[in-house]
Amino acid sequence: MTIERIEIGGVTFAEVIRAGAKVETSTFVSRPESSFQLGLLAHHAGFVEPVHYHKKITRQITDLQQFLIVQTGNIAVTFHADDGALLREVALGPGDAILLIHGAHSLRMLEDSQCISVKQGPFLGVENDKVELQAR
Repeated sequence: MTIERIEIGGVTFAEVIRAGAKVETSTFVSRPESSFQLGLLAHHAGFVEPVHYHKKITRQITDLQQFLIVQTGNIAVTFHADDGALLREVALGPGDAILLIHGAHSLRMLEDSQCISVKQGPFLGVENDKVELQAR
């Protein structure tokens, strides 16, 4: 199973599921307290999940996590300290997925690329969404 948890200084910055990762049974990567849950669903042929819906429960979320799936191309995701200092870089290719959980980050397209991006809503506008840092 090629699942990576990117931890820097005891803080989880991201979780990566590489293309081709295989599990025998459904496996969630994210910790139970995470405001966004990332996992792999795996079932044998013939499995049928009962018809259902998810209960409306008021949740208070103070962070904004972002999930990316690389569809085409290759990208680099960099992780930075609060002062912009580079901490680590991770390369991702087609089929790789990453959940950005904490901290400053940047995306760099290594070639023409397309990703699916999923974030918690509602979107409150760029001025309320991002704080830009000077990379170092």
